[in-house]
Amino acid sequence: MKRLILAATLWAMTGVSANAGAQAACTGRNLFDDLTPAMRAEVAAAASRVPHSEGTVWEARKGDARMLILGTYHFTDPRHADAVAALKPRIENAATLMVEVSPEDQEKLKARLLSEPDLLMDPVGPSLPERMGKEQWAALSEAAAERGVPAILASRMRPWYAAMTLSMSPCMMAEMRAPGGAPAGMDMMLMDTAEKAGVPVRSLEPYDTVLGMFDDLSPEDEIDMVLWSLPGAEHADDFTTTTAAAFFAGKVWELWEFSRLDSYINSGLSRAEVDRQVALAQERLMDRRNRAWIAPLTAAAEAAVRPEAGDTPAGREVVAAVGALHLPGEQGVLRLLERDGWTVERVAR
Repeated sequence: MKRLILAATLWAMTGVSANAGAQAACTGRNLFDDLTPAMRAEVAAAASRVPHSEGTVWEARKGDARMLILGTYHFTDPRHADAVAALKPRIENAATLMVEVSPEDQEKLKARLLSEPDLLMDPVGPSLPERMGKEQWAALSEAAAERGVPAILASRMRPWYAAMTLSMSPCMMAEMRAPGGAPAGMDMMLMDTAEKAGVPVRSLEPYDTVLGMFDDLSPEDEIDMVLWSLPGAEHADDFTTTTAAAFFAGKVWELWEFSRLDSYINSGLSRAEVDRQVALAQERLMDRRNRAWIAPLTAAAEAAVRPEAGDTPAGREVVAAVGALHLPGEQGVLRLLERDGWTVERVAR
């Protein structure tokens, strides 16, 4: 669970200048296929109790204001081409495309990380080998080496950054380092479509939001984040394949519940501790940000239908594209909009 969202965050932080024409070479197996019928039923039942648990394309209306809300998969997949082509007319006619981090803000983030490397690395505090058990550090350093990160560098990574690095498969890390970068994920393709059509692309949050998401974690929770990432590091390609399969099937929240079940089985933590960590991750990585996005989304949608909103013709909609796991749940974007008076309906893809 954490490893999937952390990987997406790291992808956003890299600000890859992606080559949309390339194809991904990374492959893995769908881990849902390993579940017993009882486990599959458990995952499906848990997901069904969550509002808006399925679907990646939604419309929201409030008075004359309209939004097209897209749940995205941040990583590359050849199936994105057809999805983006189908959405192209709506994007080209939108007043604004709202995304988690716009291309302009990605460049700001990259520049900041280059000028302030201590944001990612801790040169003076206790090293990770000093904070972890011997076997745990051996597993982390081996996984880091498989991703092209020498142990000496991995030892000084801030724990959240180490966890993100482990969340990326070795294959994906190699693609990102290759000339031209990795192939484009859905978000980058949508932003490219908007920019070519002259549609403004705006961030939903300050560019450095991701840098503060873990500031107030306790030292114990920081290391737990790393330890929780270790079991999945060996099978990162499988988790990538599993994520893509769930996304394209529209089974958004089943992915989250599958990851919880996987943690029950493989993390070595008690169910109670897994549930505590799940709640912590959901609040830090999704719910807190979802709540902050409602105001800018609403403001953009209302501005798009006002004749006085500059050169933008009245009656146009706003398109919002965010990671699909931000949409479901009581604190998901869709339910928060409903509580604010919006009518939300799923759109068939």
